[in-house]
Amino acid sequence: MITGRDEFTPAPAPAGSPVWAEEFDGPIAWGTRWVGDRTSAFRHCDHNPDDDKLDWLDPGCVTVADGMATFTATPAGRTLENGRQAWRTGLLTTEYSDEEFRVRTGDFVETRVRLPSGTGAWPALWTWKDGANEVDTFEYHPDNPHLLELSNHVNTAATYFTDEGAIAPGRWVTLGTRYGARRVEWYVNGECVFCDDTGVGPDWSAYLILNLSLSAGEHHPAPRGPEPITFDVGHLRVYR
Repeated sequence: MITGRDEFTPAPAPAGSPVWAEEFDGPIAWGTRWVGDRTSAFRHCDHNPDDDKLDWLDPGCVTVADGMATFTATPAGRTLENGRQAWRTGLLTTEYSDEEFRVRTGDFVETRVRLPSGTGAWPALWTWKDGANEVDTFEYHPDNPHLLELSNHVNTAATYFTDEGAIAPGRWVTLGTRYGARRVEWYVNGECVFCDDTGVGPDWSAYLILNLSLSAGEHHPAPRGPEPITFDVGHLRVYR
């Protein structure tokens, strides 16, 4: 069986030593390493009518098999405060966990993901702490099939990265970010594709969030039917 790890030849490891990793080769360590039922990035902790999202968090929507995690979103029997139907979906965050692992200035984070094809899918790897400290390693929407959104919200900088050869629904891609004090660098399949001139500052730190959101339709199409939407992840690693 092909998994995210099997079909990938790793690029050379970034400078530094591995300090934290999730290989998804066993059950999710709920509570110890990960929390999946709440995040301070959502106004109601377990759901979020803001930011054009339909999310209602359910740890059962993240499963592990064959060396990868699968996030599955399905319609929920709940209604958001804005009157829209919520979708049960998965999120992993280190916030509130026993470890409370945080990335910090100078760290390099890398993930291996299979980009989803379902209309409304909105996967991302990002950081959050104290209502801010957000750096997006990537955001993806299948209606822009060859485009990634790369953003530093700490000291504003962002770009759209387009590559028809590397970015497409159903394709595995390795994505990374180095959180520099004076510049943040973004990597796609081992190649630096964007760097800003703002950075995150010398004392920055934040929790990791890896999730599958659902678009509500304002900026990107909402799901077109009740069929499940999935997003796969092969690994998440941090070097320091």
